[in-house]
Amino acid sequence: MKSSPEPPKDCPLCPRLVEYRQENRRKEPTWFNGPAPSFGDPDARLLVLGLAPGRGGANRTGRPFTGDFAGVLLYETLIKFGFAEGRYQARPDDGLRLVDCMLSNAVRCAPPGNKPMPAEEAACRPFLTARLEALPRLKAIVTLGDVARRNVLKALSLSANACPAGHGVQYQAGPYRLFTSYHCSRLNTNTGRLTPAMFEAVFHNVKAYLDRA
Repeated sequence: MKSSPEPPKDCPLCPRLVEYRQENRRKEPTWFNGPAPSFGDPDARLLVLGLAPGRGGANRTGRPFTGDFAGVLLYETLIKFGFAEGRYQARPDDGLRLVDCMLSNAVRCAPPGNKPMPAEEAACRPFLTARLEALPRLKAIVTLGDVARRNVLKALSLSANACPAGHGVQYQAGPYRLFTSYHCSRLNTNTGRLTPAMFEAVFHNVKAYLDRA
């Protein structure tokens, strides 16, 4: 049976993630505490794919990259390049709207320590495949970090090593152009591994590619 692009709120596929979800519900019953649904334009030509929801970010708010540090750089960059309109205020009711862009994650449930296990990546991958298939105008995919890069390649039935790891790589993966980036996490930006200029360069290249497509 073909998978839905979005898992159910109480997805049972990954026992460790289910246990963590239940633990978070006991501690923070007002939080979203479920698989974070994709967010954005259903006719998007651009998909930005992250690793997994952060415990205090999308797991709390229910919107990808909303409520934790990574969202600040991401949403500000999307606004700068015309892929979002409004003002990011770190909450799902801030009125921010994505334009020709959708956000999602390779693993939809928050994992302990922000580290999903390979079996959890595999269990969630049918949702990613279905998400790609449900975007009829999709042309470009930005992968934030190695988990996202690896999983989108596998979702397209390609080798996980087909596209080199790293930052700023472009690769034609079937009908889609992949643009790799280091993840916009606080760790990467605080250490200088990823600077705002490096991050913006990726979206500059995406914009130029879509303008030509």
